[in-house]
Amino acid sequence: METASTISTRRAVIAAAITAELQRQAESSALRIDIEALANAVDLALVPGAPFAEGRKPEQLNATNDD
Repeated sequence: METASTISTRRAVIAAAITAELQRQAESSALRIDIEALANAVDLALVPGAPFAEGRKPEQLNATNDD
């Protein structure tokens, strides 16, 4: 279940993606809104980022893998 904070953050991300795409289209003198480009911008904004690598813990390091 999504919390109010999660929903608010999600909406802010969507709003930012829409704003940026509409601005890009306006700067390119588009006569009509490109709905596909707008949908793509929102879709890309909602894709979760790649997880951070945890790396190795100190006890897992030895002389051959401590770099």
